[in-house]
Amino acid sequence: MDNDHAFHQAVLHKKTENLEKGKTPKLAWWQLSLIGIGSIIGAGFFLGTGLSIKTAGPAIVLNYLIGGITAFFVFSALAEMTVADPEPGSFRTYAKKAFGNSMGFVSGWMYWLSGVFIMSSEAVALGTFTRYWFPHIALWIFTVAYAGIAFGIILLGVKNFGKIESTFAIVKFSTLVIFVFFGLFLLFNFISPQSVSLKGFSDFHHFLPTGIKGMWSALIFVFFSFGGIEIIGIASSELKNKDEVPKAGIGMLIALVAVYILSIFFVLFMVSWTAINESKSPFVTALTIFHFPYIGSIFNIIIISAAFSTMVGSLFSVTNIMVSLAEDGDAPKAIAKKGKRGTAFKALFLTGFALAASLSLSFILPGKIYEYITTAAGVMMILNWTTILSSQIKLRKGKKQNSEHFKMFGYPFTSYIGIVIILLGVSGGLLRATQRMGVFISLGLIALIFLSYFFIAKRRGFSEKK
Repeated sequence: MDNDHAFHQAVLHKKTENLEKGKTPKLAWWQLSLIGIGSIIGAGFFLGTGLSIKTAGPAIVLNYLIGGITAFFVFSALAEMTVADPEPGSFRTYAKKAFGNSMGFVSGWMYWLSGVFIMSSEAVALGTFTRYWFPHIALWIFTVAYAGIAFGIILLGVKNFGKIESTFAIVKFSTLVIFVFFGLFLLFNFISPQSVSLKGFSDFHHFLPTGIKGMWSALIFVFFSFGGIEIIGIASSELKNKDEVPKAGIGMLIALVAVYILSIFFVLFMVSWTAINESKSPFVTALTIFHFPYIGSIFNIIIISAAFSTMVGSLFSVTNIMVSLAEDGDAPKAIAKKGKRGTAFKALFLTGFALAASLSLSFILPGKIYEYITTAAGVMMILNWTTILSSQIKLRKGKKQNSEHFKMFGYPFTSYIGIVIILLGVSGGLLRATQRMGVFISLGLIALIFLSYFFIAKRRGFSEKK
């Protein structure tokens, strides 16, 4: 028996060694960190922050701190599970191990569906931003063109995707860093532009101008700004050293929280929060007072790069989740196969078909209805965070942890606190009409996915293990 076990271990080791020596390129931890930044900082932060500031006022700074802490709890839970038990399916595989087949099915399809709708909204946004310079060209032409380029990047393979996404991440992150340094120079009077009155702090003493209710209802927008942290777990299968997952994610989150909070703080330092509205980037509003030439076009380029890299990152993530679903029999088995460059062509094609359908809906459905659907997509992605935390709680219980492995700080309290804050943030969406409809639609879609699982399970003639 011992000889058989030793033989199987040797075979497994050899297979792993051969895979590591294979042709599929792997990512360094810093590339994974940049991919995370590229996937998270989207047009929603550069443009959509205006709505959250309008909703919460200066208290939005505290919201971003709460959002960052919550995102850290979620990442820590995912990193602990990833390092202890590396799985290509990431969070959906852990959900399956913790709660059974149904949760693996639901978690994976929730993420895939929300990712498709988010990519669709990013593609439409990209077309809209590009028409800033070419107003006479039809919106659908730009939308389809951006979607096509995104698919082309994924077809280039993991290594090239990593390089391109890292480049976009550097552009977006550098923009925010430059803005922060500009704010610091103003704050400490290293530069003093003439005839410019910085009125932001005159209203800052009203820290809660819209009350606790305003701060509460804005929390869901802040969570959207951190949406995409799951890609660290999904892309970790392409990492050279799985033990570097915590390093990649913690570095990414510290950098994100710092630039998010500081950049919003300096927006509010430069202009009053009452001057900011949801139709214009708060960064453009703040910088307009300095009369910089071409500021609109410059930020339009930055917003386009932000939206595009978020779309590419989402495409990479949902395609990999589709492969994981196929490998577990929760999607057609045939689509799990990957090419030499690590690209799953059939899974990518199926995702592309769904994206085309979603884009068609964006042009057919009334704008308000499609806005409800895209909000629902964001809510589903955030609700999946509770699945990650719940899976970590369940898998940690009664399991001996290797002391050398990364462990989530403050377990189990941080896990439970994270779940409570997420549910609190989502419930805050019920206070506004558009977000309220989005929350209800997301719950309806989740129920539909659950029903689909039981229908499929019944047809296959098996029942979930209890």
